[in-house]
Amino acid sequence: MNAKKIFLEIMTAAVLLCLPVFPIAASTISFQTENFSGTVTYNEAAKPGDAVFARMTMKISRNLKKKTAQESAAVLELFKDNKKIDSSRFYFLNSKAKRQTNPEMLTGLPLSSWLDASERYSLKIIFTAGTASAQEITLPFSLINREFNREVIPLDEKNSALKNDMSAERLGQIEKLNAILETVMPQDIYTQKRFIMPVKTTRQTAYFGDRRVYAFADGKSTTSLHYGNDYGVPEGTEISACAEGRVVMAEDRISTGWSVVIEHLPGLYSLYYHMSKLSVKEGQYVKQGEKIGESGSTGLATGPHLHWEVRLNMCAVQPEFFMNDFAFLETEN
Repeated sequence: MNAKKIFLEIMTAAVLLCLPVFPIAASTISFQTENFSGTVTYNEAAKPGDAVFARMTMKISRNLKKKTAQESAAVLELFKDNKKIDSSRFYFLNSKAKRQTNPEMLTGLPLSSWLDASERYSLKIIFTAGTASAQEITLPFSLINREFNREVIPLDEKNSALKNDMSAERLGQIEKLNAILETVMPQDIYTQKRFIMPVKTTRQTAYFGDRRVYAFADGKSTTSLHYGNDYGVPEGTEISACAEGRVVMAEDRISTGWSVVIEHLPGLYSLYYHMSKLSVKEGQYVKQGEKIGESGSTGLATGPHLHWEVRLNMCAVQPEFFMNDFAFLETEN
């Protein structure tokens, strides 16, 4: 094999590393009932750790009251066999939608990384408006198998103490973060665009969904799940917002060090951990690509890196999923 061919293959591999890992294939179905009609665009295939997003345009019959749109509601449900295991409510995509007879709505439903692709799953949308009876739409759906890495992480005495810290301060920090992540504000729509990487590197030191064993300094161990991606970058590397949004947390935490949490859509948040310096404050609006801080090794960290995490309705979702047209904004255009 000549040098030119080797170079081309290396460059091709490098380019592939920069592409979204699991492209989203959009499917659109139409529905028609006595009082409603419309379309639903969604991803009918996904892997554990991904999400299902559904964009629905619903036209309400003239037979119903004009205020019916204000009273309309829809929910996306996930079933395992015949048992409902999760659900997510749709939200209107603009402030005027509730006063329209053909509102456009969006929702996202996370798929736990613990789901078993060998089981049978299905999706259903249930929607109502005014006094009209509830309507159901069954959506074709398939869950594709995904393998996750397994790793053992040895911790020194300092990090062992941090991992096992059950102080009131740390438990209070965990409670505060969970309260933020479980908050779903239907009006908080900051972006529907693809996310971008928060750092300019493809070097990952850990991956979303890694099954981890922490080996403590005293010889004991515990298992856990890694909720995001780790990027090995030198301390002081610029960290950028992956998407537009509002900063809902910017503070120093015991386990995650200097941390930032940004809200992007109702129930959708991005998290950035172990930074050495913050450039934003709580309540601040940030644009996509705007600097929010610098990388470091604060908190429970074995070296300088950025931990990037995305949560949807509390559940951790693979960050790369959102680097696609997840809200079908480009599909609509």
